Amino acid sequence: MLLTTRPDPSPSAHDRVYRGLRSRIMHGEIGPGKPLTIRGVGKEFGVSMTPAREAVRRLSAEGALTLSASGRVSTPELSHERLEELAALRSLIEVELASRALPRAHIALIDRLQAINARIHDDILRQDAVSYIRRNLEFHRTLYLRAQAPAMLAMAETVWLQLGPTMRALYGRLQRTTAPQHHRSIIMALKAGDEPALRLAVRSDVTQGLRMLVR
Repeated sequence: MLLTTRPDPSPSAHDRVYRGLRSRIMHGEIGPGKPLTIRGVGKEFGVSMTPAREAVRRLSAEGALTLSASGRVSTPELSHERLEELAALRSLIEVELASRALPRAHIALIDRLQAINARIHDDILRQDAVSYIRRNLEFHRTLYLRAQAPAMLAMAETVWLQLGPTMRALYGRLQRTTAPQHHRSIIMALKAGDEPALRLAVRSDVTQGLRMLVR
């Protein structure tokens, strides 16, 4: 007689918690230095302690959470040196991604970027920080997907993840009233097929705001 076993639900539960918490951190729903508990994470996502703990450990390994020797979990508070390092990484990785995307930047992509940028303006008018950060990253991801460089894009997303809580703090300091001017420069460079202008616009866009936090 064949014995059937029920599938272990924990891997899917762990993945659901990981993806949900990762999204919250990346998009600034949780500010810098905010404490979390395994029990609280499990309760939020309706899972037991085990998948919650594994998701927290995975995010800690990616630099999205800090895990002290005593077991205290929190979102990172980045030093000026760490911010400068992550800004430099964004500049290196994302400029290269944009450059690789340029030959595949068809009119549909440009239209898509313009539509996202218009919605960013709406998010700013509503003073919706989380939607602004989410949409800003959508703008960049949409462009970088055209580079067809998944390993490089994964590295960029890891940097975004580590910066997420700090980006929430930065939003309050920027006091924006319009969509980022460098987004328009990126779109113009794509339309013109101008690689030097594109590289400059992306570099300025991904580093300018972060520099405000290290002054």
